[in-house]
Amino acid sequence: MTTSSANRHQQNRLNHEDDAVSECSVASTLLEGSLISTAPDRHGFLGGAQYSPEPRNHGPPPETVLKRERKWLKMLAQWNFYMEKNYRKVKDRCRKGIPMSIRPKAWLYLCGGRVLMERHPHVYDECLRCDGNPKYIEDIKKDIHRQFPMHEMFSSEDKPGQQELYNVLKAYTVHFPDIGYCQAQAPVAAFLLMHMPAVQAFWCLVSISNRYLEDYYSPTMEVVQRDGLILQGLLKKVCPPVYRHLKKVNAEPMFYCTEWFLCAFTRTLPWDTLLRIWDIFLCEGVKVLFKTSLVILIGCLGTAKSRKQCPGLCETLDRLRNPPEDVLAEEHLIYNVS
Repeated sequence: MTTSSANRHQQNRLNHEDDAVSECSVASTLLEGSLISTAPDRHGFLGGAQYSPEPRNHGPPPETVLKRERKWLKMLAQWNFYMEKNYRKVKDRCRKGIPMSIRPKAWLYLCGGRVLMERHPHVYDECLRCDGNPKYIEDIKKDIHRQFPMHEMFSSEDKPGQQELYNVLKAYTVHFPDIGYCQAQAPVAAFLLMHMPAVQAFWCLVSISNRYLEDYYSPTMEVVQRDGLILQGLLKKVCPPVYRHLKKVNAEPMFYCTEWFLCAFTRTLPWDTLLRIWDIFLCEGVKVLFKTSLVILIGCLGTAKSRKQCPGLCETLDRLRNPPEDVLAEEHLIYNVS
């Protein structure tokens, strides 16, 4: 959900708060201007742009989910065979969407975190016992409360999420002292923690940082700049009008794609869309970030009317940072990325 549409949605909820409470039988309160539900949604959000009540008829029917779960369990039990001999089947099933009950284990297998964890069973605990670099520790402590504050895991200091997030990020800086800490790792680590125990989240973060987002978190960010230029070149090829518009308003790739790439869209996409994109991303790699970026760019600026509405740099960046809901809708985005 985009920021502007989220604000409109939030205002509508405020205007009809009594009706909503009566209809849903869920009490709500106001906290610093945001509507906070006493009952989290199915993803654990209590409010904010990511909050969404349980949708009716969302996703495939239960019998389809059950069949997919059984197929995934069979595949995970023969993981090496499928990855080496039948990778197409893995890719097809990831594109269809991994069942929620299977997703944590599947992600651990897909990204290679399981292999690292089994090879180094004591590393995470050893990293936690180390003091760590004071500079990195200070930066981490400043950031942890900013990560998904509307989620039940991270909503306050006494919730387990903030401590687990601190542990995972600290352990990473101890394990990779030359890389240290990058702010963009925090939402990625928090996102992983919503789906798996801390030690698994740590090894997934390690694998994603080393295999998928290699050198993204280095101080110079040279690789992110390079990939931004690659994205620009791809856009020139697939949609010249959008490319020309961005050049006309002097919108450099780093202005709009930095957060997309560094955070792997964890701070951009609606939650159901994000989960599906990550299913594909962890299977197919960084090309999924490029595909997703292109879909958003073309969805936001692909028509003459949309470009006319964004005559300057500020309007263009605002559109890209707050895409229309239909551009980020799950089925639309997954169809175009797949």
